[in-house]
Amino acid sequence: MRAMILAAGLGTRLRPLTNDRPKALVEINGRTLLEIALARLRSSGIGEVIINVHHFADMVVEYLKANGDFGMQIEISREDVLLDTGGGLKKAARFLLDGKLDGPFLLHNVDVISSIDLGALTRFHIQNHALATLAVQDRETSRYLLFDNQLQLCGRRSGGHQEDELVRPAQTLQALAFCGIHVISREIFSLLTEEGVFPIIPAYLRLAGQEEKIQAFRADEYDWRDLGTPEAVRLAARDLAEGILPYPK
Repeated sequence: MRAMILAAGLGTRLRPLTNDRPKALVEINGRTLLEIALARLRSSGIGEVIINVHHFADMVVEYLKANGDFGMQIEISREDVLLDTGGGLKKAARFLLDGKLDGPFLLHNVDVISSIDLGALTRFHIQNHALATLAVQDRETSRYLLFDNQLQLCGRRSGGHQEDELVRPAQTLQALAFCGIHVISREIFSLLTEEGVFPIIPAYLRLAGQEEKIQAFRADEYDWRDLGTPEAVRLAARDLAEGILPYPK
């Protein structure tokens, strides 16, 4: 199984920590967000990873070289223009569609840290024959994804008035927060008609409206943090030091 780490963003919310480095190289207790994400993947048996880069791209390349790619096979996908999550994924298709492989791949934001069982997530995806499976939790967020009783994507809820946008009907809806971790079947690339710069969530909504199976994996039992702000980084550093949040090996 291969994986992609989304690390190309500007890290605007993390300023001033990202004034002189990419968000992937922001440190928590002496370890970068990128090292932590790679360790999570490695501990789940994933050894081949592609990382998209843009902001301070050369710093990421040199960092990986200096650390021997952390014992993994790593490729870099440079984005001269930020392609967003969907465009970045599509640009990495060659690596993720390697002919020697079959089965799904994993997509992981660099600025989240969690104890989510990536193996269980992958098995759930395969057992449900989904096109994409999104790790979600029942927690507060400004942007909810809406799922039916079978945990299939039906729409989203966002904006100041929290309005619902539905792409397929459902008798009841569950509003859940996405964790920035997906398992995706390789067939996605033949269905992504979007080009250039585009986010992946609207593409998922389009596909769900076309009866493609975009599944939720409930990850409520696991620890999860969004490390998108300096305060979130500070709190995660405290909780990691105190053992409240587990370090990946």
